[in-house]
Amino acid sequence: MSTKQTILGPALPNIPWEDKPKDCVDVIWRYSQNPVIQRDLIPSSNSIFNSAVVPFEGAFAGVFRCDDKRRYMQIHSGKSKDGLSWELTNERIQFIPDGDRSDDDVFNWEYGYDPRVCWIEDRYYVTWCNGYHGQPTIGVGYTYDFETFYQMENAYLPHNRNGVMFPRKINGKFAMLSRPSDNGHTPFGDIYYSESPDMIHWGRHRFVMGTKGGWQSTKVGAGPIPIETTEGWLLIYHGVLTSCNGFVYSMGAALLDIDQPWKLLYRTEPYILHPKAIYENVGDVPNVAFPCATLADAETGRIAIYYGGADTVTALAFTQVDALIAFIKENSLPQDNLA
Repeated sequence: MSTKQTILGPALPNIPWEDKPKDCVDVIWRYSQNPVIQRDLIPSSNSIFNSAVVPFEGAFAGVFRCDDKRRYMQIHSGKSKDGLSWELTNERIQFIPDGDRSDDDVFNWEYGYDPRVCWIEDRYYVTWCNGYHGQPTIGVGYTYDFETFYQMENAYLPHNRNGVMFPRKINGKFAMLSRPSDNGHTPFGDIYYSESPDMIHWGRHRFVMGTKGGWQSTKVGAGPIPIETTEGWLLIYHGVLTSCNGFVYSMGAALLDIDQPWKLLYRTEPYILHPKAIYENVGDVPNVAFPCATLADAETGRIAIYYGGADTVTALAFTQVDALIAFIKENSLPQDNLA
């Protein structure tokens, strides 16, 4: 139980939760009933992973990556009463073009994957890796009810991935993290910050953080929507190592300056969660723990982390905000080697 209001946000008394096992020495622990979403929850899916969950009308809703049985990458909507048992639509989201240029080819659906969902002011914004002329960029849309979805302009030119919004305007502007990339299975990647006055025109791009040694030596990417805390923006991110058997995706955590989030305050040198459970090691893409969403309760300091396991299933892990922030500070890279 948190003894102070470290998380700057609302209480979430019905957050999914499981107490830390007595024999666990890690700052994050896995849900004992993982995976929470199996790969075949809906008839059309080959796999369901790398998905985004938010509180919604006293329960929970989200946008989910569901690769279909053709192995095409699609995004679907879903709802849950408890954040553990989910009902997903069997058909992908059908976006309605937003604005007065609905005939533009930017609204032609090619593929979509690794969504994030973020409540800002009056709606839930959805960002995802969106196919445009065969190239990946950041698609942007919104919904009010997780029934009807509207698609806006792509945020950036190709090539880009991991578009992650901040949950409020910063200095009067919308703000987003992203990872510029190439067209393939990117063998590199750094995190950048961008801002927009209108969710359409994005600029003032700033470098945030890049690769480091070990588990985050190949690429890094923003994970869930940053959590606002008294210590800065709490960012859970993924880092990738290239092993003799391919990529390995692990989780790290960082703190960003609250007013200038492109300024990195701390980042973990060790990972906070590494693929070692069977559902993280075995699947369509082995050795992947890929975080895309968190739920946070400001009253208790509890954080639930939704992540993809082996690009196949959706799993859940837990932590306490004060313990995680203390871990970040105590295990941060040296200041002269931080970014």
